[in-house]
Amino acid sequence: MPVISAPHAFNEGDLFIDLEPSLGCRLYLKCEGFNFAGSIKLKAANAMVEGAERDGTLTADSILVESSSGNLGVALSMIAASKGYRFLCVTDSRCNLSTRLLMEALGSEVHVVADLDTNGGFLGTRLDYVRGLCASDDRYVWLSQYTNAQNWRAHFRTTAPEIAGHFPRLDALFIGTGTAGTLMGCSRYFREWHRPVRIIAVDSVGSVAFGGEPGRRMIPGLGMSMRPPLLDEALVDEVIRVEEADTIRTCHRLARRGFLFGGSTGTVVSAASAWLARHGTRELTAVAIAPDLGERYLDTIYQTNWLQDLYGDGMLDSAGVSPS
Repeated sequence: MPVISAPHAFNEGDLFIDLEPSLGCRLYLKCEGFNFAGSIKLKAANAMVEGAERDGTLTADSILVESSSGNLGVALSMIAASKGYRFLCVTDSRCNLSTRLLMEALGSEVHVVADLDTNGGFLGTRLDYVRGLCASDDRYVWLSQYTNAQNWRAHFRTTAPEIAGHFPRLDALFIGTGTAGTLMGCSRYFREWHRPVRIIAVDSVGSVAFGGEPGRRMIPGLGMSMRPPLLDEALVDEVIRVEEADTIRTCHRLARRGFLFGGSTGTVVSAASAWLARHGTRELTAVAIAPDLGERYLDTIYQTNWLQDLYGDGMLDSAGVSPS
């Protein structure tokens, strides 16, 4: 059996699920939640830490600091614990409670901001807090997932080749957009591939990543309250925006078929299934990326009181399921 030296050394990146029996459309789901950190963010976290070590930015006396809605914070917590670094995650009130507790259990410090930024989100406030920390003490090292090229390069080297290896006749790839690291890494890889692949970015309604009006977003993971600095729209063929109610309905629909996924996956699958239904072809080979699993969302999108408080009674009726 393989010998695992540290959490960041292990990633089960080659698990795909055929969703056709569950959704009625030909869609394969690349599941990224089966590693020690529980999400695709482990790839970017590992690449950014190793890059900072190589260039001498990160030393034994450094304190890692990063803004995260949750999953990257967990990934960095695991890497920091395994390497002996201190880590401070700056997050906000939308971060799942279980995610915050997990980071703290791993020895990280978590700071939660409460004030909205000018776009009605928390990202600007989080970034201001991180900048203030870095200005106050030069031991703080900010990896900056929003601008760090190691973010997209991690997916150029791993995620995209994993998909290409399993689907040599890939036609369409659906990718959720947060920092745009996964999107840009995969887009750049498939632009150089042996056949054209349609790259479809998935965003949340209320996000301003691709322009538009800001709005309320309660599910962490996808969407931004600013344009992602890593984003190059010339590498994207199409953008689909998904309402959070549709995200939640899709998550519950999948859960009733035995697949418990997180909010980002619900958003991407909702977009992909609607796109495939509109295009009405069964000859396409389509893949969607599932960033994480659903255990960290049990007290939010899978919790009756949370759903009723935010979205009202009956919001799951059109999905053919009832809240648990």
